[in-house]
Amino acid sequence: MAAHTGLTDEEVARTLQTQFDLEYAEQEELKEKDSKLARAMAKAHTMSDSESDDSASGKTSIWLRTGSEDLFDDYDDDNLHDTSKKKSHQSTVKNAKVNEKDVSKSTKKEVLENLDVYDDETDVEDSTNDEEKAESSSSKKPLCKYGSKCYRKNPSHAEEFYHPSKRKTDDAAACSPEKRPKQAYQELQPFNFFLTKVKDIKNQYNSTGALNLKDLLSERMGSLKSSCHFNFMFDMEWLVKQYPESSRKLPLLLVHGDQGRDELRMKAEAQDFPHISLCRAPLDIPYGTHHTKMMLLLYTTGLRVVIHTANLIPNDWCQKTQGIWVSPVFSPLANASEKGDSPTGFKTDLLQYLAAYKSGKLAPWERHIQAHDMKTANVHIIGSVPGRHVLSQKNCWGHLKLKKVLSERGPEPTLVQNWPLLGQFSSIGSLGPNKEAWLTTEWAQSLNTCKGALMMQGVKTPQPKLNLVFPSKDNIRLSLEGYNGGGCVPYSIKTASKQPWLTPFFCQWISEGRGRTKAVPHIKTYTRHSPDGTQAAWFIVTSANLSKAAWGALEKKGSQLMIRSYELGVLFLPQYFGYKTSFPVSSKLEDVEKSEKATFPLPYDLPPTTYVRGDRPWFVDVPCVDLPDTFGNNWCPPL
Repeated sequence: MAAHTGLTDEEVARTLQTQFDLEYAEQEELKEKDSKLARAMAKAHTMSDSESDDSASGKTSIWLRTGSEDLFDDYDDDNLHDTSKKKSHQSTVKNAKVNEKDVSKSTKKEVLENLDVYDDETDVEDSTNDEEKAESSSSKKPLCKYGSKCYRKNPSHAEEFYHPSKRKTDDAAACSPEKRPKQAYQELQPFNFFLTKVKDIKNQYNSTGALNLKDLLSERMGSLKSSCHFNFMFDMEWLVKQYPESSRKLPLLLVHGDQGRDELRMKAEAQDFPHISLCRAPLDIPYGTHHTKMMLLLYTTGLRVVIHTANLIPNDWCQKTQGIWVSPVFSPLANASEKGDSPTGFKTDLLQYLAAYKSGKLAPWERHIQAHDMKTANVHIIGSVPGRHVLSQKNCWGHLKLKKVLSERGPEPTLVQNWPLLGQFSSIGSLGPNKEAWLTTEWAQSLNTCKGALMMQGVKTPQPKLNLVFPSKDNIRLSLEGYNGGGCVPYSIKTASKQPWLTPFFCQWISEGRGRTKAVPHIKTYTRHSPDGTQAAWFIVTSANLSKAAWGALEKKGSQLMIRSYELGVLFLPQYFGYKTSFPVSSKLEDVEKSEKATFPLPYDLPPTTYVRGDRPWFVDVPCVDLPDTFGNNWCPPL
């Protein structure tokens, strides 16, 4: 960058700091800024001591965009005509995956082994080692009074008492720190909200409230007949290996948004897998994406729906923070004439979402959904589909769908009048020249909606405080992946330069309660919480980032809502979980497990920590050469 502008790296850095940090003073010295970060992040982890001598000895410039699908979540309005630039960017992202036809088999195996950390063999080996250690030290522990039939699930109990070994049985697994997937699924009921497992964090943060893709597709979750994945990015060979061997040739439908050469490339890849069929989602509005991430799993006993935030590529399931909502298994309807819908309208909304694709390839899955009883679904679907939606359809999608549900079933105004709004995401689109253009008016007003709001149109309600959790430069620098982890947080300098007013809303990514402060967040969530961070009026996990493309923007004096992309999420409201006004929340899973009341397991710590002087948001295309990352590397993106 310096070579193109005639400025030194230091001058570029100072210019950027002034431009994007208008509320703060001139950047302090580097040591001083690090101490500021330490205070802001309170209990945040320090840089790992396990760096190799090679990585610490020199500064290596790196650039890898694997998993950064959000680069195209929203384009500047001035740039919508530049189709060649979009194709070039898409090619860069797609080709960031390992080109398995151009590398040797040994190289491919090495790459997959490095990325696919949670395979079945590793889990079995770790579990076996744990049992052997327990037996070897058994003479030093008091005998559990329940013996080998112990039902206790707390890992600390297994460490404190000796249990006669019964390997590969449910009884042994009940006391093992490595919980079986089915038990992990049962632990977080009724919310059924999980994070993905993360490599290189303490086991306690993966043993509870965390699942990987093999867990979700495991035979313990159900005996599969067929499955369907909606997503943005696919690695088919890796995906097939996540299924148990008995299920690797069952019918599998992949719903994608690739077009042109990307679609041809995907079809070529699918030829190696006869059981895989493809369904392309129509994208009629330029620069929209098929960003939805959902699984439909048809079992011999019923149907399960999983809505999550991860691409179907190894990197997204390795060291990122991702969110997963897992439905119960919906049983077949006893009477075909029954509707089988829940009080949340989950089944109706899911069918409406699938119908928006207008694809015959999804018709069998629409019939499967129709044939199952979904009365037990306790969340609302909040989806987006491309189009210019008018009349009654306008309130079915995007932020207006959220507004509609909150007006009908949301919190009372008197309860949340001092409760802040929080948005957390991994990408940001063009939001306008000032905060009033869309963020704090159209979008935040929908999130600010309370019960009965649609009945009182024209009545202005006070705008609550808005906090936006978005990784800072140092969040990325000190992450498990170092600067490389910033590839999936693609906020560009071009977009940011048009909205410097956004910076004062930003808060650090801190997840000490879940052990994921250093796991780059690709998850997207939105909530309204109490000032002390112990209660929430509602919570959403979704694929939607902070952009007009995802949430929609009103046009023609508010008569239509324009949405570019497919998105899908679920909304949690207190009344479906045994509460009247709000539900307790915590990122500390020990508190979630010990609580007598159902407590929502947050993915991050509340209240949020705002940026301090010297902090700036992460920009994916700005060089970082002032301080090395976790591995001693600098960040030098291509010009």
